[in-house]
Amino acid sequence: MIVVTGATGQLGRLVIAALRERGAAVTAAVRDLDKAADLGVPARLADYDRPETLVAAFEGATRVLLISGTDPNRAEQHRAVVDAAKAAGVELLAYTSVLGAPTSTLGVAPDHVATEEHIRASGVPFAFLRNGWYHENYDQTARQGAETGVIAGAAGNGLVASAARADYAEAAAVVLTGDGFANTAHELSGDTAWAMPELADAIAAAAGTEVVYRDLPLAEHRASLLAAGLPEPVADFVSGIDASIARGELAATPGELSALIGRPTTPLREWAATALKQS
Repeated sequence: MIVVTGATGQLGRLVIAALRERGAAVTAAVRDLDKAADLGVPARLADYDRPETLVAAFEGATRVLLISGTDPNRAEQHRAVVDAAKAAGVELLAYTSVLGAPTSTLGVAPDHVATEEHIRASGVPFAFLRNGWYHENYDQTARQGAETGVIAGAAGNGLVASAARADYAEAAAVVLTGDGFANTAHELSGDTAWAMPELADAIAAAAGTEVVYRDLPLAEHRASLLAAGLPEPVADFVSGIDASIARGELAATPGELSALIGRPTTPLREWAATALKQS
């Protein structure tokens, strides 16, 4: 049996669907059982802040996917999940980390590195799914660009090798149902790295209107985010991502994602057309 944590989230739902397509016996581990009613699989209560629920959720599981949390104390929460997986005798613990985790300066990287280190120390066989950027991270940007004709940022000439969330979900399903993945780390990203003007072009093509990218100094970009009403920690996080992009930290295209899923990753323009159609 495969247990997927965070199963009612955007990535978790896609992983559940991909596993069902493969005929896998899968159980959703969720904080709110009511939200799991439409998943089509059994669900168990699993609250990262209540370790006793995690041990019960993993009972009988051979493989577990730990989808990283979003709470400020997520590193501590992840440790509880790892410890519960070990206690349950899980044979493979897959974890959604971040691209280039050991050397990344992304604001989220320290928590991912800490989790990877705890998993290694636990002795539980692991598969690190170091996911790069999602196309869907720019859903709001696409809508804004279509409405105003402008997207702004501070990424300079930096490149982003993003892929669709469904691509990463499919890769997770491949690892969870396959053999030979114990104690492996996978750098996962899109086949093609693009610069921000190309993002503007993709949005323009989908919207049928002109969209341009306006590159700003980092401090000015941060100030514009604050002026738009973002809380200071969020503005710091968003502007920090652009700084990391400018340094090339999300540009790697090792081809591991497309190799795992057996097809090319979803093109940027295909995502843009879908994103605007759904808005």
